[in-house]
Amino acid sequence: MIGIIGAMEEEISKLKEIMENKEIKTIAGMEFVKGEISKKQVTVVRSGIGKVNAAACTQILIDRFKVDAIVNTGIAGSLKNEINIGDIVLSTDTVIHDMNVEGFGYKRGQVPRMDVFAFPTDDTLRSLAKKICEEDLKDISVFEGRVLSGDIFVSDKATKKDLKETFGGYCTEMEGAAIAQVAYLNKIKVLIIRSISDKADDAASMDYPEFEKKAIEHSVKLTKKLIETVDGDSPIDNNN
Repeated sequence: MIGIIGAMEEEISKLKEIMENKEIKTIAGMEFVKGEISKKQVTVVRSGIGKVNAAACTQILIDRFKVDAIVNTGIAGSLKNEINIGDIVLSTDTVIHDMNVEGFGYKRGQVPRMDVFAFPTDDTLRSLAKKICEEDLKDISVFEGRVLSGDIFVSDKATKKDLKETFGGYCTEMEGAAIAQVAYLNKIKVLIIRSISDKADDAASMDYPEFEKKAIEHSVKLTKKLIETVDGDSPIDNNN
C-alpha cells in the first residue's frame, strides 16, 4: 500500500478522480481515500498545511492504513537560481529549517536528541521518479537535493539566502520534513516530490497564484506515473 499526501486539495484532486474501488474514511478531520490507481493499492489524503497537520496525517496513514511507502506530492519555492518555476525537486533528505535550539548547543535545524540532522528519503523511489521525469517530463528540469520545511511562506530574498547558505536546501515548503521525520521514526520509505511554483524571493507573492496550477500539474503527473511504475514490492522492501 502506498500513501499519497498532498497539503492542499488541488495537489491530490486529480489523483482521487482516477482512483477505482474507492473507500473513504474521515479521521482527525482528514478524508482518507483508499482505492486503486493502475491496479496499485493506494490511500490518498489531503493533510492540510503545516508541519503538525503533515505529521499527524503521516502517522494515521502508517497506523490505520498500514502503508509501506509514502509519497508527498506538492509545490515549493526554489532556493537556487538554476531551479526554475515548473521544475521538479526530488528529495535526497529533508531538514526542519525553523527548528532552533542553539541555546542548548544544538546546531540550527537539529531536532534535539534525534540521531540524525537531516531525515533521509528513499533512494530507489527517487531514482525511479527521476527516470520518469527524464522520459515523460522532458520540457522541465529535474533536480535531486535537500528539501527544507518550516511553518513559514518564504517570500523575501534575505530569508532565501539564509536558508540556502545555512542548510544547502534546493527548495522550501511547509510539510515534507515533518512527513519524512515521522516516516524515519516508523522505518517507512518516503519520497518528497516538489514542483516549483515560485522563486522564494521578493516576487514570490506575485509568482505563486500565476504558476501554482502548472506546478501542481507537473507534480501530479509525476506521482501518477510513479504509482503506475512501481514494480511490486521492490522500491518498498529495498533498504537505503
